[in-house]
Amino acid sequence: MAVIFGGSTGALSAQRTSRVIGPLLRWFKPEVTDDTIRAVQFCIRKTGHVTVYAVLACLWWRARRKPQPGDTRPWDWRAAGESALVAVLYAATDEWHQSFIPSREGSAWDVLLDAAGASLGLVVLWRAGLRRGWWPGTVNRRSE
Repeated sequence: MAVIFGGSTGALSAQRTSRVIGPLLRWFKPEVTDDTIRAVQFCIRKTGHVTVYAVLACLWWRARRKPQPGDTRPWDWRAAGESALVAVLYAATDEWHQSFIPSREGSAWDVLLDAAGASLGLVVLWRAGLRRGWWPGTVNRRSE
């Protein structure tokens, strides 16, 4: 959460990240257009939203569940839902915080993107656990 908060300051504003992404793209491909640079920057920034909120939801789930070696509990959708909810609530407060930063703006669309990231992270965690047998008592359709 501290990393996300730090990123929602002016340090990771579009103006600041363009100072890194643009020159890097021009180094790889000098004839790249400004429109292409803006599109790549947009994609990188939005991928960052999805990624950090996926990680946040998974870390919150882990902190809530407190897994132990040899844990025999099945997957708990309630714990996953609570973890997603915490991530979404934090996303909303993060966007609200950004509305006070001159070089940033808060966006409800970003909250939705963050919610999708949190959900995606938990689904990936659940699927990985099914494949690896972490959730005893949970039906794995592939093994049937």
